[in-house]
Amino acid sequence: MTKIVKAHAIHKHFGALHVLKGVDLEVAEKELVFVIGPSGSGKSTLLRCLNRLEQPTSGSIEVAGIDMLSPKTDINHARQHIGMVFQSFNLYPHMTALANVMLALRKVAGKGKAEAETLARAALERVGLADRGHHRPAELSGGQQQRVAIARAIALEPKVMLFDEPTSALDPELVGSVLEVMRGLRESGMTMIVVSHEMSFARAAADRVIFMDQGLIVEQGPPAAIFEQPTHERTRSFIGQIRQH
Repeated sequence: MTKIVKAHAIHKHFGALHVLKGVDLEVAEKELVFVIGPSGSGKSTLLRCLNRLEQPTSGSIEVAGIDMLSPKTDINHARQHIGMVFQSFNLYPHMTALANVMLALRKVAGKGKAEAETLARAALERVGLADRGHHRPAELSGGQQQRVAIARAIALEPKVMLFDEPTSALDPELVGSVLEVMRGLRESGMTMIVVSHEMSFARAAADRVIFMDQGLIVEQGPPAAIFEQPTHERTRSFIGQIRQH
């Protein structure tokens, strides 16, 4: 399998705080990798380093054949290949759902208005919101807003999608609609790296689960192995705590 993400020896310091302590991560094309671990273990920082929202202190990162840390790399162009969905939806409140998705296509991908609209409508249809294009964010539920944010990312046809706690700001009854969209992306062959607390989704959909703690990857493997028979004491204790909730 072709490795589409290759990160080696990633360190990240915020001042005196050593958040990532030499993380190695490789992700194959079409793989869904789930990253779990306690708060402060470095999961979100790792994602943000992969698309250079954070500059790693040291290490190497290659995504879809692009050297993400080279000074020669046009980072805005590179980010077209790496979609990112955050906890907060980051939609423009004064613009409709359709306009929010079109904006990325016009500004980032340089598409003309007609083409951008066609692609944006197709992206909204993929996330089940074909009939909501003319609604502004305030007229949509949190789950619908997050699906618009996903549509905005996938409209650019990225090679990899990064999800940073995509459901943690949502009411419980709205989580399912977002996970359903993510499941659909997975079935269509999208490579995905997901940081999330949705363990049942990880169990059902992930190819591989990575457990991080204190800035390191402690253990990784298929969901059944990590959830049922973790070998590391820290993993066992974390899984045990989740089960109690």
